[in-house]
Amino acid sequence: MKSSVCLEVCCGSSQSALNAQQGGAHRVELCQNLAAGGVTPSSGDILVAREYLSIDLNVLIRPREGDFLYNSYEREIIKRDILFCKQAGVNGVVFGFLQKDGTIDQSLTAEMIVLARPMKVTFHRAFDLCRNPLTALEQLIDIGVDNLLTSGQQPTAAEGAQLIRQLVIQAGDLIAVMPGSGIREHNLAEIISATGAKAFHVSARKLVQGGMEYQPVGVAMSKLGSNYEHYEIDPETIGNMMAIINNLEKP
Repeated sequence: MKSSVCLEVCCGSSQSALNAQQGGAHRVELCQNLAAGGVTPSSGDILVAREYLSIDLNVLIRPREGDFLYNSYEREIIKRDILFCKQAGVNGVVFGFLQKDGTIDQSLTAEMIVLARPMKVTFHRAFDLCRNPLTALEQLIDIGVDNLLTSGQQPTAAEGAQLIRQLVIQAGDLIAVMPGSGIREHNLAEIISATGAKAFHVSARKLVQGGMEYQPVGVAMSKLGSNYEHYEIDPETIGNMMAIINNLEKP
């Protein structure tokens, strides 16, 4: 029986995307630089992921870290990245645009949706920085956004569960409200129950040791940690999350 709950995995590389697929994920969101909240992945990463994935592939369109107010040059980058994803056979794109006053940039969002079709469109957690979430939800529905990724305007989806549930009820079948941020193996079932959502955005990374035998010290290539290890999605943890979902859906 096909699950009625969608598990989307946030992946910082095509390798992580393949690991998510191995674990049984329904869909991946591909990005890079997760330490900065994610930015648009490279064309090579997108093409490799698309070639080797059989599940749906969404790609984050975000030209830089920081806020979600973009100048004319950044908007041109966004357009070209969306067109590249369409040409590459990506299933969906993920973006979010705000005005200076904290409201949804409806004009830019609508323009990018037209450009993106027939790909699906997810409005990302820029929503969690907007001024009035209930009004913003109605605007996104009117514009034609397919999915909304949100932590309920709190640091984690568990903390924002009350607002997320309110958004899920308000949205009905018009847009899929997808909780994300801080969803782990230990709290997935609780968040499913608390929010009533049907799609969830998760990350389940583990530290992977590199293959270098020669490891000189004293020259740091990153502020985030060792030169000789990095994070990738753990397929076993994704498999455990899928098992939780399947157990909840048993009659």
